[in-house]
Amino acid sequence: MSSLLLPRAPPPPPLSAAAPFLSPRVHIPAHIYKHPVAILLELCTSMKELQQFLPLIIKNGLYNEHLFQTKLVSLFCKFGSLNDAVKVFEPIESKIDPLYHTLLKGHAQQSNLDAAFKFFCRMKRDGVAPVVYNYTNLLKTCADNFDVRRGKEIHAHLVLNGFSDNLFAMTSVMNLYAKCRAPHDAYKMFDKMPQRDLVCWNTVISGFSQNGMPNRALELVLMMQREGHSPDLVTIVTILPASANIRGLRTGKSIHGYVVRRGLESYVNVATALLDMYAKCGMVGLARRIFDRISSKTVVSWNSMIDGYAQSGDSDEALNLFQKMLDQGLQPSNVTVMGALHACADLCDFNRGRFIHDLITQLNLDSDVSVVNSLISMYFKCKRVDIAVDLFNKLKNKTLVSWNTMILGHAQNGQTVEAIKLFCRMQKQHTRRDSFTLVSVITAVAELSVLRQAKWVHGLSIRTCLDKNVFVMTALVDMYAKCGAVRKARELFDTMEEKHITTWNAMIDGYGTHGFGKESVELFDKMNIDPNEVTFLCIISACSHSGLVDEGKHYFSKMKEYGLEPSMDHYGAMVDLLGRAGQLDEAWNFIQKMPVEPGINVFGAMLGACKIHKNIDLGEKAADKLFDLNPNDGGYHVLLANIYAIASMWDKVAKVRNLMEKSGIRKTPGYSSVDLKTEMHTFYSGGTGHPQSERIYAYLGKLMDKIKAAGYVPDTSSIHDVEDDVQEQLLSTHSEKLAISFGLISTSPGTTIHIRKNLRVCGDCHNATKYISLVTEREIIVRDMHRFHHFKNGMCSCGDYW
Repeated sequence: MSSLLLPRAPPPPPLSAAAPFLSPRVHIPAHIYKHPVAILLELCTSMKELQQFLPLIIKNGLYNEHLFQTKLVSLFCKFGSLNDAVKVFEPIESKIDPLYHTLLKGHAQQSNLDAAFKFFCRMKRDGVAPVVYNYTNLLKTCADNFDVRRGKEIHAHLVLNGFSDNLFAMTSVMNLYAKCRAPHDAYKMFDKMPQRDLVCWNTVISGFSQNGMPNRALELVLMMQREGHSPDLVTIVTILPASANIRGLRTGKSIHGYVVRRGLESYVNVATALLDMYAKCGMVGLARRIFDRISSKTVVSWNSMIDGYAQSGDSDEALNLFQKMLDQGLQPSNVTVMGALHACADLCDFNRGRFIHDLITQLNLDSDVSVVNSLISMYFKCKRVDIAVDLFNKLKNKTLVSWNTMILGHAQNGQTVEAIKLFCRMQKQHTRRDSFTLVSVITAVAELSVLRQAKWVHGLSIRTCLDKNVFVMTALVDMYAKCGAVRKARELFDTMEEKHITTWNAMIDGYGTHGFGKESVELFDKMNIDPNEVTFLCIISACSHSGLVDEGKHYFSKMKEYGLEPSMDHYGAMVDLLGRAGQLDEAWNFIQKMPVEPGINVFGAMLGACKIHKNIDLGEKAADKLFDLNPNDGGYHVLLANIYAIASMWDKVAKVRNLMEKSGIRKTPGYSSVDLKTEMHTFYSGGTGHPQSERIYAYLGKLMDKIKAAGYVPDTSSIHDVEDDVQEQLLSTHSEKLAISFGLISTSPGTTIHIRKNLRVCGDCHNATKYISLVTEREIIVRDMHRFHHFKNGMCSCGDYW
């Protein structure tokens, strides 16, 4: 959309005064208006003052005067005491129309729709002729309560009583539809109006802006200017969020220029809207400069700046600003603490998150369901599932967001079964689901990697008519790829009319993890939108899994063409690419030339490559760096020990294991899972806890004899200090072999076996599974912590490159 060409114009004129009450004339003597008590009532500012003036009214015999009766009803309503207003109103024998109008306004101001409608009906029964303000007050109450049905009834009364041409009344109708998420109905009213003032324009523009249609809102601003209306303060604070929502930096700058020319930048709400716009458009530094210039910052100003830092990824600065706000003695709102919790979640900062939790309790914000939802999300990100679950269980008014947060939190913490159970519990309570619910459940199923569950949740998305939603479809593509059905993933991908960048990323990554590097490259080249940082990480990783070294280098260098700077993940992927291909010296030189200090993932990739290619010298160098960065990660110690074991350097193996024992570092136990007959069966190496263990081991023994006869030779290089037959026995009871054996004896011939391994598949199991697929004529799909292996007819899809 073209930028807003806002003209230079004089300051907007003040709003015209409201029209007088359209009610029967009542003669009130002039001396009544000038009575000292009447003047006191005009100056009354509180209930306490009103209670002091009331005896004076009675003492001076003024209580039965219509002026004082109407004023008392009005003031009691204004100060929130509707009951006292009714007590004044009811005993009056000859009620004048303004009394009715005043009390109806009081009912409306209390947002008590039932009482307001009931009193409006009484007015009609008592023969009181309605005035336009009766309708506008009721319409405002309907809008505040999002009650469009009753609002339409009032709209009909307006038309029947001849107010359809009244500008003030029809603006109230527009406001009703705009607030009740019906901006198109608001526009229909607007379009029929013969006369339109600035308030009308602002109402319809706000309707589109606040209902997720920012482009239409900005188009209307241009139309408004062509009809000769200049934007005012209300227009500005309405369209700046619209510009922010579409990341329209150019449009936002145009509005900023208009603000400066009109001298409106000193208004705190305008400055706050400007800094919010710049922050959401990625210009956080410029937003901060505007923030620092605001002399009288409101809580909203602080909220916008804190959220701007949190959303841009600078969570440390978001929390620093939050602390500065507290130091200045400002009381945070619910929005403030939610922004700060978002920053804690991104940093996985449990301590500061706990501090904010305590602050929330002190501020009595712990009953705010949105705040509790943010707390739950923060604790999940900090791996404190126990606290998150406790908060959820204690939450009385659970919203859909509460359920979605819990389901996604469990899924992201590897508790996939709990996530699916929670979804089923939500279903039983008849809580409506939306696209975010399904995306959360799909994420859990993807992590579980069970094709049966994948088909179930896909069917659910079709039955709930969410199978056209781009976010749901993208999650389904990712899920099928992670469940081993990459062809089904591509089938869904091809049917999608709308594809986001995340959709392309999911499919490229799906091909990559299955070892289909060429397909990933072909898909990348077909992209019709610009790739982002994640896209390049996916394509470089795909090249790494398939040995496409030159292609991976090409895409890494191509990032700068799109103005993207490599992150630590990109550097790690490049080391993995070079290392897997055996180019260890080049990988090490690449690390030395990095413009930033290498992180754990970079040296981890290097150590993994050294293990594959049996390079002790570089492996030791990488391990030394890793232990300096993260000495408590047992996985890297095990990798180094395996490198020594392959080289038969048993004394160094013992040294690494002793170091682990002294430091309390434990190796992550390997396990493999197979899903059969609606139940997940998990096996650990050498385990005998399964009910069918005896049958499984008997079958496995015969299977090992078969694959040996076919040419399989056990790889015992990583086992020492035991006899040869014991070495073979230890190898033959690895968790993958137990899971595969159980899958084979529990399914009919020709059925594909799906196995999930929590660690990298070991070389011996990889070789054995190739032979098992050959002698049993079965396809076996194994998903390990890095990728998929499709075993069929004695071959693996990875081509022994993994």
